Amino acid sequence: MADEEKKFTDVNELGEFGLIDHVTKDLPHFQVSSVFGVGDDAAVIRSSRGTSFLATTDALVEGIHFDLTYTPLAHLGYKAVMVNLSDIYAMNGTPTQILVSLAFSSKYTVEAIEAIYDGIKAACKRHGVDIVGGDTTSAPRGMMISITAIGQVEQKKVTYRHEAKAGDLLCVSGDLGGAYLGLQLLEREKQVYLTDENAKPELEDFNYLVGRQLKPEARKDIIDMFAEAEFQPTSMIDISDGLASEVFHICTKSKIGALVEESKVPIHSQAEKLAFDFKLDPITCALSGGEDYELLFTADEKDLEKVRYMTDVSIIGKMVPADQGIRLLSSGGRLHTIKAQGWKHFQSPSS
Repeated sequence: MADEEKKFTDVNELGEFGLIDHVTKDLPHFQVSSVFGVGDDAAVIRSSRGTSFLATTDALVEGIHFDLTYTPLAHLGYKAVMVNLSDIYAMNGTPTQILVSLAFSSKYTVEAIEAIYDGIKAACKRHGVDIVGGDTTSAPRGMMISITAIGQVEQKKVTYRHEAKAGDLLCVSGDLGGAYLGLQLLEREKQVYLTDENAKPELEDFNYLVGRQLKPEARKDIIDMFAEAEFQPTSMIDISDGLASEVFHICTKSKIGALVEESKVPIHSQAEKLAFDFKLDPITCALSGGEDYELLFTADEKDLEKVRYMTDVSIIGKMVPADQGIRLLSSGGRLHTIKAQGWKHFQSPSS
C-alpha cells in the first residue's frame, strides 16, 4: 500500500539544471586534489606542480541534439568536439586531450563512422588536442556521441562562475542568436524537402547562420587574447543554452544581479534579417536561442580599458546587487525582468 501511495516527480518539474543540482547537492569529495566538481563548465583537479587539470563531458543524442536530415556526419563530429572544448576555454584553460565514445545502431556503416571521425580529427588538429581513448558500442537505434575533454590551467588563473561581484562589467564574445536561427532555417527547409524531394534548399543567403548551427567554433582566440592582455575575468561561462540562462548561472552562483542593455547585445545582420522573416524578435533569439558557444564573462571595472579594445568582444551590461534582480534595459528605455528559458531536454515526444 505504501508503494502505491508513493509520488514520483516528473524531471520537467526541476528542469535540466534543477535536476543536476538535486542529485549532486550532497556529493562528498574524498580526494584533496578535487578542487571543484559539479556546478561549473568543467571540474578542477589540482596537480602537484601549480597546475590544475580540467575535465568535462557532453553527449549528443540523435533526435535530441542533432538531425541527420541536414547534419553532415563530419560536421557532427566536429561540433561534438567543439561543445566540449568550449567548456575548457570557459574555465580559462587549454584543452589537451579528448576521449571519444560512440554508441550507434546497425544502420551506420564503417564509412559513416569514418566521416564522423574525419570531423573529430579536424577539430582536434585545429585546437592541438589529442585523441587518447574512448569506447564504441552498439545501440538499439540511432546514435549517441559522448566526448570527454581534458585540459590544463594555472591554478591562479582558473575562472569560475561564482566569483563575479556587483560593479563588474558584463561582456560577451562574438554575436548571439545565430545558431538558433540557423536551426530554424534548417528545420524549415527540412519540412519543404519532406513535401517535395526535388525542392532546392534556400540557404545561400544565410551561410553564416547555417555554419553557426552545424559547425560552431570554440573561442580559443579569446582565451589567447586574455593571456596576451594579461587579463583574467572575474567569472566566465560558455553560451550553450542562451544568454539569459548563462547570465542566470553567473548571478545565481555569485549571488548577485545583472543589468543587460539590449542595444549592446551583438546580433549578426543575417540573424536580424532571418529573425524578422520568421516574425521573431532578434533579442529574444539572442537571450533564449542557445548553441552559440561564445564566452560570457565579467570583468573588474579597473580592466575597462583592456576589455574595451579587445577584438570581437562587447560590453553588454554590468553586474548589480542581488536585490536589483536580473533585468534587460530595452532599446526603448524600459526595464524588463529576464527569464531564463533555456532548452528543455526532457520533453516527451508527445509534449
